[in-house]
Amino acid sequence: MKHLTYADKSLLIDDATADALLEYAALLARAGDADSVSVSAYSADGQTVEATLLLDAGAPIMSETTHSTMSEPDNEPAQAYLQEQIALRSSPPSIASEDRHPTDTANAYDL
Repeated sequence: MKHLTYADKSLLIDDATADALLEYAALLARAGDADSVSVSAYSADGQTVEATLLLDAGAPIMSETTHSTMSEPDNEPAQAYLQEQIALRSSPPSIASEDRHPTDTANAYDL
C-alpha cells in the first residue's frame, strides 16, 4: 500500500493504482489536459472512502510507501480506466485515411 497525498489529504491506496495515477497525471500535464478519476481508499482515520481526484498540470499529487497491514482497497475499475488512458496517450491510434464512404455520391459518376 502507499500513502497518496493530494493537496492536504493523505489516503492509503494500493500500489498499482497509486503508480498508475502518477503516470497518468504526468501524461495529462505534458499534454496540457485534465481528467477526474475516482478511486477507493482509506482516509487518515482508517475509514473506507471513495475519492475523486482532479488530475491536471497543477494537481499536487505524491505517493510514498507505507508498511500498513490493512487489506488493499479494490480499484480494479479505476486501474482498468487508468491503464486504458495511459495506453491511448502513450500510443495514440493512427488517423484513418480519407477514403470516401460508400454512400458519398459527390463524385459517384467520376468513373
